[in-house]
Amino acid sequence: MKFNKTLVTLAVVGSCLSSQAVLADSLSGNVSVTNNYIWRGLTQTMNEAAVQGGIDYASDSGFYAGTWASNVKYEESDAYSYEHDVYFGFAGEAGDISYDVGYLYYNYDENAGYDFGEVYGSIGYGSFSATLSVLANAEPDEGPGEDFGFGQATYLSLDYGIALESGTEIGLHLGHHQGDFAESFNGVTDAYIDYGVTIAKDGFAFMISGTDLDDNDDFANTPERDNDSIKYTVSYSVDFEL
Repeated sequence: MKFNKTLVTLAVVGSCLSSQAVLADSLSGNVSVTNNYIWRGLTQTMNEAAVQGGIDYASDSGFYAGTWASNVKYEESDAYSYEHDVYFGFAGEAGDISYDVGYLYYNYDENAGYDFGEVYGSIGYGSFSATLSVLANAEPDEGPGEDFGFGQATYLSLDYGIALESGTEIGLHLGHHQGDFAESFNGVTDAYIDYGVTIAKDGFAFMISGTDLDDNDDFANTPERDNDSIKYTVSYSVDFEL
């Protein structure tokens, strides 16, 4: 979704949510295009383009809710064609400290059978933020030796944003994804680390990202996905009030 996937300070968990939620009773929309949809360091479109958009409501109380959608593709012929997210939470700030807690539901094509939800919490100080997303529920059946129960998969991300006088923003990101469901959904054999740098201005963003995956993850690293290589992403987004 937009607040945690195309965020300037990368990939984007948490800090954009906080900035949206403190606005007084606002309804806004967003539309974006990108040459590659990257989520937690991995392509969600087999390195092809994506069109994305969403709607967000933010109350002056700190409560927010929204929905976001994008096309996805994991194989040439598979059950996935779209991702539709629904989320809600509460965010605020006190001086240089910001916080954000919420729930996010990832919805895919009905015949894919891989919907799941996460609860998340984020805390920020100045330009730095740390976010933990925890598996809350998962639709698919568990395989032998797998555990898709609450808390059995997590994603921890550290993000740092730098605002330049020119209006350019630089985002630094480091993340760690682990757990049976993370491995099953992503087609990897173990936990992995992703990292990236984003440069953004006036709706345009350029991102360089990578992972520590190796050739042992055959599904994740097929030539069509190439998730063990550095990726370069260019995107453009527009936000508007409704």
